[in-house]
Amino acid sequence: MLYDVIVIGGGPAGMMAAGRAAELGAKVVLLEKNNSLGRKLLITGKGRSNITRAEFNSRQLVKKYGREGDFLLHALSQFGPKETVDFFEKRGLKMKVERGKRIFPESDSAKDVLDILLGYLKKNKVEIKTNAEVSEIIKDNNIISKIILKTSEEIFAKNYIIASGGKAYPGTGSTGDGYCWAEKLGHSVTKLRPALVPVKIKEGWVESLQGLSLKNIELLVFQNGKKKDSRFGELLFTHFGLSGPIVLDLSFIIGELLERGEVRLALDLKPALDERTLDKRIQSDFVEYANKFFKNALDDLLPQKLIPIIIEFSGINPLKKVHQITSEERRILVKLFKKLEMTVDSLLGFGFAIVTSGGVSLREIDAKTMKSKLVNNLFFAGEIINLHGPTGGYNLQVCWSTGYLAGQNAAQ
Repeated sequence: MLYDVIVIGGGPAGMMAAGRAAELGAKVVLLEKNNSLGRKLLITGKGRSNITRAEFNSRQLVKKYGREGDFLLHALSQFGPKETVDFFEKRGLKMKVERGKRIFPESDSAKDVLDILLGYLKKNKVEIKTNAEVSEIIKDNNIISKIILKTSEEIFAKNYIIASGGKAYPGTGSTGDGYCWAEKLGHSVTKLRPALVPVKIKEGWVESLQGLSLKNIELLVFQNGKKKDSRFGELLFTHFGLSGPIVLDLSFIIGELLERGEVRLALDLKPALDERTLDKRIQSDFVEYANKFFKNALDDLLPQKLIPIIIEFSGINPLKKVHQITSEERRILVKLFKKLEMTVDSLLGFGFAIVTSGGVSLREIDAKTMKSKLVNNLFFAGEIINLHGPTGGYNLQVCWSTGYLAGQNAAQ
């Protein structure tokens, strides 16, 4: 059977691409190697699906995607955060804006997001083939002629969209197949790294803080004594090291720096206070608790779990009376509050990463259409392209925008 468009990959980008192409009248088949669509979508935003951001200025939005961000400008002008919210709300799924401009469905359910997309495919009569693993993409000259499935079935189309995702969370089906197909079709694939991934720490004391979540703190990244980057926000201690939004956002730069040598991290537990102000705050607490033991005088300043660590590193006797603590000892305490240091061991791998850094080179994709510059009837959408943003809805927006654009242009 000859289709107008074949879409490979039933994730957010693939579903949006297939639905949009079919909406414009194209005969579309969507191929998914799993037995159901949207498996990875269901775990986004911890099962709540942070679908986009309340940032409606495209110029501001693309800054968050780093060096490659401008590539997205046209796609966002066609289908940006406003269009994303409208798309779901018009189909009956109300949205809400949470802290940090993150947009979630009011129902807090990723399944509801998936149901809207499945309804979109059904309404526009997209044919869905699950358990349809692609074995080979056949190209003659500069045109794809057919796709061969693992079952040996051959499928033909006028245009093809690869939206097969990256290598992150391979258990959901993202095993990096698309990169191999892209290379066989003549495309360059930039270096692939896990991104938005937790960080393993060398020091053993971190494990004792497992489960502790810190808010409104700053995490700083150092190499060779020089500050390389930092983030303010929320962090979580785990049995292996660090996770949480600011850790995930810094993981990409940490990964790059690790290739050059040792990376040190420092926690500023009181970023709103400079050292002098913090010292005054500690002094005021120490006046109040003058006759207490040092180990019982830090409750107003630190979470309970962190107190033994700070006491140990300060070198101050925990049974020393607070009024006996010297100004030099207090100075050491201030330094610890402002710079609690640790050493990075490694990043956790693709199995723990939210997205993949790297992918099909943007130089080989037309930003206005998502069409390959090397293969005349091939389009790309979603995580397979060399573009990723921080946590908080940025990466799903890439899927919606590039998927919409690829589907629209493949149909035309």
